[in-house]
Amino acid sequence: MTLKSIFNKFFNDESGAVTVDWVVLTAAIVGLGMVVMTTVGGGIELMGGNISDTLDTRGIGYSGEETPPS
Repeated sequence: MTLKSIFNKFFNDESGAVTVDWVVLTAAIVGLGMVVMTTVGGGIELMGGNISDTLDTRGIGYSGEETPPS
């Protein structure tokens, strides 16, 4: 086997190309997820704070003011 045939075999081998494609695709998906979380993160924190405040002001248990469904 000559050196030229070894180099030709090496350059024509595509067995690792699929792995590179998956790594690039995964990196793109992770990057897109980070962009989305950065964009909506402030709104999520605000909504969580509003829910927490609403739950803090509510009483626990049945107050008797409303009739329970029959």
